[in-house]
Amino acid sequence: MRVYPALRIRLADPAPSRVGELLAILDDFQVTAVDDSDDDVRVFFTRESERDAAVERLRAEADLTVTIEDVPDDDWAARSQAGIAPITVGALTIAPPWAADTARATNSGPTIVIQPSMGFGTGHHPSTRLCLRLLQQSRLTGLSVLDIGTGSGVLAIAAATLGAARVVGVDLDPDALTNAHENLELNGLTGRVELIERDLSAPAGDLEAGDIVLANLTGGLLCRDAATLAALVAPGGTLIASGFQTHELDEVAAAFETAGLRRAAQIQEESWIGVTFRT
Repeated sequence: MRVYPALRIRLADPAPSRVGELLAILDDFQVTAVDDSDDDVRVFFTRESERDAAVERLRAEADLTVTIEDVPDDDWAARSQAGIAPITVGALTIAPPWAADTARATNSGPTIVIQPSMGFGTGHHPSTRLCLRLLQQSRLTGLSVLDIGTGSGVLAIAAATLGAARVVGVDLDPDALTNAHENLELNGLTGRVELIERDLSAPAGDLEAGDIVLANLTGGLLCRDAATLAALVAPGGTLIASGFQTHELDEVAAAFETAGLRRAAQIQEESWIGVTFRT
């Protein structure tokens, strides 16, 4: 069983803006997932060495306390089963396996089944919902879609469900990709969506540009990799970005505009932002 190196962080003031600042600080330490569903913020890392380096960095922050944890994957799954219910975003309903039949019976649109895991992406985070909303505003039939930082694969699965002709999900975390493969099977999409293990900071190499590029990443990663992401958008194409908060909007938008994209639309949920950029 996989055990994930994690930190439990308690902030003196857990305001969304402060949580966003904290996640920006941790961008450089290969954070693979964040659980901010309760009073504390639980941050998961790819390796123990990255977690240990993050602890050293956080010593400079006076308004928080940090606890080191090692979290078995089944702990997350058990907690998820107790608290995750279907959620509807536009025409799509996202449901865990144990609630899929009920979701299909009570909703007229497509149901996407996602097994909760450390890959995250159950539709319950505002940034995922923002991407799903913006994705449904685009015509997908016959188009190609790249989902960068695919996690559970929920956005890639949504794109395929909505009629995209070619869908590729990219992630640097092999465990997230394992979960994404499982979710493809649950949705009968094995072979319809290609999954690639890749660090976006490495050369794009054989990644083919997409008509629509999805990037539900942190603000720091979006700024760092704006040029790489922009280069993956085909001429006349669209980039949908989320995973950042209102106080990061100007910096993220400026990074993509410098990379040659123009801001076309934006939506907000709580303090989270989703933006559509076009070539």
